[in-house]
Amino acid sequence: MNAWRDRFGQMMGRKRFVVCRLFIHLAGEQIAPLLGVLNRAARQAIDAERQAIDPEDNMQVLGEGLVDICQNLLQYDTNWQSAANEGNVFSEEGEAGDEFNNLFTDSAQRYLSGEPDLSRPAPGANEPLYLPVTRHLIVMITIAYEGEVPELEGDLSNLSALKAGLKALINLHYKGTLRAIQIHWSPAQLGDELTSDQLLEHFPELIPL
Repeated sequence: MNAWRDRFGQMMGRKRFVVCRLFIHLAGEQIAPLLGVLNRAARQAIDAERQAIDPEDNMQVLGEGLVDICQNLLQYDTNWQSAANEGNVFSEEGEAGDEFNNLFTDSAQRYLSGEPDLSRPAPGANEPLYLPVTRHLIVMITIAYEGEVPELEGDLSNLSALKAGLKALINLHYKGTLRAIQIHWSPAQLGDELTSDQLLEHFPELIPL
């Protein structure tokens, strides 16, 4: 989503940039509350961007949203089914920015992973609401940071490595070394369902945990 986009314009005079992306697949009837967490973070990011606050403050809002999402993902570790990760190291910020934008475009085009419709009005108090609940959820986290973080620069397709990677993401926010954040999820809309067949077709890189 656009609110989480690139902040590479602020990167000056730094020598090692890492751009990486994590895929986390969760399954089960209990995962629906995570959609609320993701949409709340998206709304806060969009509000910050609309208010045109200072770029550093805006990045702080994005980072806090990332921390909230990672902490919730860690609490749902029993629902983790598969994962994947990729990344590259750059010495030139322009190349890192291009890679970040490429991953942004790819994540946005993944099946059912468009931007959530946050303008949709909530139902009235006496209005019945029924929406199907998806049993599969893919969260795609792409970041750019400065420096070196071994917990994020190896294979994360096992439980212990993935937990360490999510904790490392949280620490990056508190260290102030994050330079860009983007988060997508599929399905993005409440009421959309991601089936097992669609999962295999559109997210072939996932490895069972």
